[in-house]
Order: sequence, then C-alpha cells, then structure tokens
Amino acid sequence: MLYTEIPTQRPVTPLLDAIDHPEQLRALEQSQLTQVADELRQFILYAAGQSGGHFGANLGVIELTVALHYCFNTPHDRLIWDVGHQAYPHKALTGRREQLTTIRAKDGLAAFPAREESEFDTFGVGHSSTAISAGLGMALARRYQNNPCEVVSIIGDGAMTAGMAFEAMNDAVAHQANLMVVLNDNDMSISCSTGGFAKHLAAIWERGEFVNVTEDGEAYVQPHPEWLYNSRLHQAATDAADNLFKAIGFDYFGPYDGHDVKQLVHVFKALKKRKGPRLIHIYTKKGKGFAPAECDQIKYHAISKLNAVAVANPAPKYSDVFGQWLCDEAAQDKRLLAITPAMCEGSGMVQFAKVYPERFFDVAIAEQHAVTLAAGMACEGLKPVVAIYSTFLQRGYDQLVHDVALQNLDVTFGIDRAGLVGEDGPTHAGVYDYAYMRTIPNLVIMAPKDENECRQMLHTAYLYHGPAAVRYPRGNGLGVEIQKTMTEMQIGQAELLLSLNEQYDEYVSILAFGSRVQAAVEAAQVFASKHDVGVRVINMRFIKPLDTKILNQLAHSTSLFVTVEEHAVMGGAGSAVNEYLAEAQIVKPILNLGLADSFMAQATHSQMLQQAGLDSQGIEKSINEAWSKLGQSVLL
Repeated sequence: MLYTEIPTQRPVTPLLDAIDHPEQLRALEQSQLTQVADELRQFILYAAGQSGGHFGANLGVIELTVALHYCFNTPHDRLIWDVGHQAYPHKALTGRREQLTTIRAKDGLAAFPAREESEFDTFGVGHSSTAISAGLGMALARRYQNNPCEVVSIIGDGAMTAGMAFEAMNDAVAHQANLMVVLNDNDMSISCSTGGFAKHLAAIWERGEFVNVTEDGEAYVQPHPEWLYNSRLHQAATDAADNLFKAIGFDYFGPYDGHDVKQLVHVFKALKKRKGPRLIHIYTKKGKGFAPAECDQIKYHAISKLNAVAVANPAPKYSDVFGQWLCDEAAQDKRLLAITPAMCEGSGMVQFAKVYPERFFDVAIAEQHAVTLAAGMACEGLKPVVAIYSTFLQRGYDQLVHDVALQNLDVTFGIDRAGLVGEDGPTHAGVYDYAYMRTIPNLVIMAPKDENECRQMLHTAYLYHGPAAVRYPRGNGLGVEIQKTMTEMQIGQAELLLSLNEQYDEYVSILAFGSRVQAAVEAAQVFASKHDVGVRVINMRFIKPLDTKILNQLAHSTSLFVTVEEHAVMGGAGSAVNEYLAEAQIVKPILNLGLADSFMAQATHSQMLQQAGLDSQGIEKSINEAWSKLGQSVLL
C-alpha cells in the first residue's frame, strides 16, 4: 500500500500489537507476514511523525526486518545493523513498540541500536561500516566457545564503500567464518551512492540473471524476473566480470526484491543450511510505501516532529555559512577543491557542487581516504578543503597526523557538528576534537563565537600555509550580521569581549571557547551584578596556538580563571590553559567548565547543555560556587 500522509493518530495494528517478542512473530503463519509488514509500516509512519528522526531508511527495511526476525532465533542468533538509523522497525518488533514515539528524546529510546537498551541490540552503532567486522568477531567468538549461532550483518550499499567493510570481508573468508551479510542495495546512503562500487552493483543487475537458492541451500543461476531487470537504471556496461563478492570468496546470492517478504523468508531459511561466508544482495527503495519519500529520498532521510514549532526567520545554519564561504572563496581562487565523505547536503555543499562540479569530490563513506586525498592534492600545489563532521574525523585520525600534519601540508578542515548534537546522542557528539587535534604539531585550531566569525575564520584557515581547522557547531547561528568581505584574522590572537565592574582591582577572567562564548557573556553579567569583583570575558578564538600573551596580561589582576567549552574537560581547551599556566609558573585558582568524563544520552541540545551545566545559568552557578569557596580573602 502506498501512503501519502503521515498519520497523526495511532493506526489500528492488531497483529503488530500482539508482538512483544520475536517469538510471537515466529508463531504466526507465513501468510500473515505481509499484514504484519503493512501494519509495521503504518506504525513507523505514525511514530516517526511523533518523534521526528530518521525516516526513509526505516521504511525501506520493513519487510527485511520482519523476515529476519521470523527466520532467525533472535536474540540467540545475532543481528547487527550497520549505521543503525534503519533500526526503528527492529526496535518495534523487540518489545519497544510503544516506546518508539520517545525515540531521540530525553529518557526515551536511543536513535540507534544500543546494547544497554535491549539484548536484541547486539552491537551499539551510529557510524557506518562496522557491522561486518563486529559480526565476524561474534561468529569467531561463538565458534571458539563451541556455541554456534547464526550471525547476520545488515549493511547498506553506501556503508559498503568504506574500507573497513572490505577488510572484514577479506578476513571472514580467511577464517571461513559462519557469517551472513545482507547487502541492502538502495543506491543511497543519505545522498545517492557514488563511485566504482555503485557502478559495480548496477552492472550486477544488468546482467539479466541472478543467483537463487533451493530450499536445501543449493545455489543455481536463473534469469532475472522482469520486475527486477526493469527496476534499475542502466548505469554501467553489461559486460561486467563476475561480481566482487564471489571473487573474494563469499557465496553470493541475489539480487532479490527486498520488499517481497515471502521470497526473503525462503532465502534466509534456505541459506541457514549453508555455512561459511554468504552474501545476500537485496534491492530496496528508501522511503518505500510513503509516496513523498519515494519521490524525494534525500529530503526524507529524516523528518521533524509533526508538531514542531517553526522559528520565524531563523539565523542561518553554520553548515550554510560554510557552504556560502566555500563558494565565495572558490570564486576568487581557482586552486580551491572541496572534499566530502558522503555528506554533501549535511555539510552545506549542494550549491558548490552545482556551480563547481569539476572541483567537488564526494568520496563516499571513506573518511580516511578523504583526508589523504586532500594531502595528495596539496602536494600538487592546490588548496583542498575537507568538510567533515567532528565524529567522522575521528575515523581519519591517523591520516590527519601522518599524511597531513607530519608533512605540514596546506589542507583546510571545516569541522561541522562540533560539540553536543542533541537527539542523535553520544554516537554523533563531537566533543573530543580539541583533545585529539591539539596534540598534533603544525595544526592550527579555531572555534568561532558566531556565524560571522565562522566565515572569517574559514577564510583565515584557508590562507594559512599549513593544516588548519575551524570547528563549528550543529544548527543555527546567533543571528549576527555576516560580513560579505572576508578579513584574515591574526593567528593566535584572542579578543577581550567584555569587562565589567572595572572599579575593582581583582577580576574573575572567563576564557570562553567557540559556542560557549555567548553563554559565558550572559553568565558574567549576572555574576557581576551579584559580586564586588571585576569580571572579564575573553573570546579565546584559537585553541592552538593559544593566546599566551593575553593570559600573561590577565594573570596580574585575576583572582580566578574560568575556562568554558562545549567539549570534554579532559584534554580540552581548558587543559591547554592549565598546561600553559603551569609551564609559566602562574599560580592562580582555575575552574574548568566542560563535559564530564562520561557519555551523555540523547536529549535536545538545550537540555544537554543544562544537564552539563554549560548554559548561562549553569556557568554562572559554577562560577558563583567557586568564588564562594575562594572567599573574599584571595589576595593578588
């Protein structure tokens, strides 16, 4: 059935309502599974409308999820969902149906599979391309324990582009592991799939035949069904060689219709009778069953809550500020090339890709490759810009050190989603980048207080002859005017932003970094109104090199230093300040405000900041407590 609207009332789902454990699903007749799938699709439409969140990918795996839990003895048999943004149907069938409307909310279900949430979530995930490695680990562990089970890793064609997936497949063949890989081919990740692997999958479809399996698990080749052959655009030559999976040693089956639950049940039951590494190639449509999502799969990758309150004339998103800067900088420098690891839309690069297609490189989900690709471009005298999320750059850390910084190559990094990211939770929280970057020689690191400063910092990083990173948050800016003229900033220079109660001789000096500058200003104003002490707020701007000159100047009149950052305290910008003060033998009380040494569960961004004490009220409260402990006897 094709739906055109997201229901606002909970649909009637009698079969689905009777399933609180997959055992109840497995007790049904196979003929009832189509109804279960239809009810599940209706419920996912409703639940996603209530909670917001990932959308198209979940609609695309409804039949697959039903077939998997019907055929395999979960949780004894292991299902590992790659990325995990398509696991809403899995959660609904494993005892969490009525909680699904709380997904991504504070104290609700996690946005991705989480081991602490359910025994059915066999592997915690949020990033791509981990499922085959994790599944192989489970399969080998079970073999060692002489406790056999079926292990099924479900991975999309977008996630399969990452090198880690192929490393795991190569190793699975070496060990002849009892591992089943389901390749969910929808020609998409968040955007359309790109590159040679996407063309290879298209070529498999074009051959006019597919590998089927008998009920006894025996493989045989037969012509493509007519629906299959006509469903795929002809993207590659028809004379492609034997497929990659078979060539490296996997038993290959498919491609199958991933929305035919009856066929999927037949395939999974039959292939349980085979052992060793097996790959089942299925074709699905992202957004299946919801007409708008089928027509615009990128737009409906995720949706907002139906009752979400729209903000009138919102400030531009930081990703859009980056995108506009990228176009403006490219217009005046032909050396600029832009790279993204499959995050064109999320990183604000759509316009650049349209205007400068020959200078735009979407390398698919391959963060390590993206960083070293930029290094190679820089070796030839060009000026590559890598747009990457903070948590995704973690995956390219060795390349950042070894391939870029060690050679002092001229690469600019626009690091998006830095800081807490709200409903996506700990898997996507970019709260470790200061720590993992500031120890790297040759690397300049900046953090803007607002969207205009972000633009100027990007320009400054681009002009810098060496590796430089600008780290900015998810979401909208503060609404300040963005100057079209781009002005280079002085590397390593902070800004005295506010000075209150200047009639007093002693000061509380608040050193604020990036997104917490405005909150620090608000906290300082409240604190200054309550105490007979001077208060300064410094927009530090640079995490590396740190403005040590201003620290030396402030030290003479400062009774308490406070550092504020939307980052882990351990190893963060405050730690850099501590290290300098210790090195310079400046002995002053110092309060480091940031994130504790723990992972924060999902909530709204504002809720997370409040919980961490990093909103203006929390900052003021912490400073007030620290000042009270010092007492009024602190002498300069």
